[in-house]
Amino acid sequence: MAIQQLSEEQVRTWTRAQKDEWWFKNVFRGDMAQLSLRSGFTGFILGGVLAATSLYIGGKTGISVGVGLTSVILAFALFRILHGMGAASDYTILENNCTQSIATAAGYVVSPLFSSLAAYMLITGHIVPWWQMMLWMVVISILGVLVAFPMKRRFINEDQLPFPEGRACGVVLDSLYNGQGGDGMYKARLLAKVAGLAALYQAVISDGWMKLLQFKVLRMDQWAGLKQPWHFSERLDQYYYEWAVKADLWIPKILGTDFRALGLRLTLDAAMIGVGGLMGIVVASSCLLGAFINFAVLAPMMIQAGDIVQRVAPNGAVVPISRAEIVNQWSMWWGVAMMVAGSLTTLLAKPELFTSAFKSLKGRKKGAAAPGQDLLANIEVPLWVSYIGVPVFSVLGAWITHAFFGVPMLLALVSLPLIFVLTVICTNSMALTSWTPTGSLSKITQFTMGAIDRSNPASNLLPAGMTAEIASNAANLLSDIKPGYMLGGKPRHQALGHVIGICAGVLACVPLYFLLFLPADANGVRSTSTIISEQFAMPAALQWKGVAEIIAKGLQGLPSSAIWAMGFAAVAAVVIEVLRIVTKGRFPLSSVSIGLGVVLPPESTFAMWVGAMLFWVLGKRNSTPGTAGYRRWVEGCEPICAGLISGAALMGIGNAIVNVLIN
Repeated sequence: MAIQQLSEEQVRTWTRAQKDEWWFKNVFRGDMAQLSLRSGFTGFILGGVLAATSLYIGGKTGISVGVGLTSVILAFALFRILHGMGAASDYTILENNCTQSIATAAGYVVSPLFSSLAAYMLITGHIVPWWQMMLWMVVISILGVLVAFPMKRRFINEDQLPFPEGRACGVVLDSLYNGQGGDGMYKARLLAKVAGLAALYQAVISDGWMKLLQFKVLRMDQWAGLKQPWHFSERLDQYYYEWAVKADLWIPKILGTDFRALGLRLTLDAAMIGVGGLMGIVVASSCLLGAFINFAVLAPMMIQAGDIVQRVAPNGAVVPISRAEIVNQWSMWWGVAMMVAGSLTTLLAKPELFTSAFKSLKGRKKGAAAPGQDLLANIEVPLWVSYIGVPVFSVLGAWITHAFFGVPMLLALVSLPLIFVLTVICTNSMALTSWTPTGSLSKITQFTMGAIDRSNPASNLLPAGMTAEIASNAANLLSDIKPGYMLGGKPRHQALGHVIGICAGVLACVPLYFLLFLPADANGVRSTSTIISEQFAMPAALQWKGVAEIIAKGLQGLPSSAIWAMGFAAVAAVVIEVLRIVTKGRFPLSSVSIGLGVVLPPESTFAMWVGAMLFWVLGKRNSTPGTAGYRRWVEGCEPICAGLISGAALMGIGNAIVNVLIN
């Protein structure tokens, strides 16, 4: 059936009691299966797998990739196939909705691993034990869930705020289960085919998979005499460089610096092409512009000027100039300045987020149902759960932050009111725009806590990490509940599903984090020096680290050119965001994305731009609804991109596991 909703006049004039009664009588599906054993198990498995891909992409780009719609399509297709085989009854629409709640929570819970926690380990050189990572992430994430529910009835039941991303998920679910199931199976097949091709390509370029196939299965090391397994290089320019060195041919340079030292490589990265397709042409082009300005213009100039130099490591080894050294020694500062200034300008330009958010903290409106007359008392999460849970988990979160990371207990407690206020702002932003300004809001916490305690980097990093995690979980939970409200689901079931998803994401990704980013050497020793690598640039962690170092050290010790670049970048960011506001989003640049392009590997940035350009061009050429091209390239954009990301990411993760097992 079509999704029912109140008219604008009804939303404006009815009391919350009237709205709740209308929803209970017209929308609620109390007799339909929702959080069943199979939907919980399916969400747990899908959430763990998709969270792994989110961690993989986050390490490469610093971007959290949403997995909600991907999980909806996969769960729908899986149970439609099982139902067709007679192996299971068909999945209900509300079971699928619970599955996407679990998977979405799992996907977003991993963000501290490539942002605040990674930055903390990079600065301190201390590897956080796995059980401390898990416990901190679970406690803080559950606190976000508990904070969200007192706001649910105001934002969703009473104000009927749009939550555009959640509403889109509800519309997709409704279309899948009401006469357009064939479209869902088409998207699922599209996703599966692209994922298979991406996985095959990733296997061919992976040393671990090729070693397993050629040495362990085919035994080519014995009968063919191979010393190293052959595998295709995803860096396409590698073949030219090998030929050029042998033939003594021209090596491209800028102001005397080799392209390779600048990180200017031509790489065919399937996952990054998929990420580019999802981010869109404006964001991808802005990232590419930032990479070009930094690595093709400014970096060669700074190398020539001596502001970026070869350095000597603590063990006495000379560290040559590379992309990572360029970022760490000089570029990071103006990139971070642009991202922080741009995100704060965007946030401050929307005062309605603050005013409406603080209105939501007021008490019940006149006309709301009294507790004894509440029709939804047995459907909603009881408010006493939050009233008891928030203080308990707040104190627990502050204590483990103090015990695990050395943040003074008083400072951890003092940061909590600020965290809660900023969480309300972030949740309200998600409700209106689907934009969660966790990055800019966390910087407010970071600078505030840093002003109180400059000596301890954990004092600004971990409370800010708490801000980002609590705000993200609260905002995403309410966005997940929106489709459940539209389709008649029980909020209690989705709340439990969110907690299940938190556990799934943490259990899947913390062990994987040690495998990908903190591998043990031949002596079994792990080092934080492996967190950032050529494969994983960790741009989000670099941003957090840069702000923490500015707080701790000030600008002393930086080259004057870096300080000037920071000033210009901050001013440029403000100008760009003002132009975007004045032109109502038509100005084709994003300052935050330009800054992101500075800390990303330029080869990844170019691959993302190729993906964005590809889908932008194909979308323009197939802009007529109802045609085969429109169905494939416009409506199928997300399944194709999800297939590229998941196929390449899962095979890349598998390659790391194979290497560990073989070695």
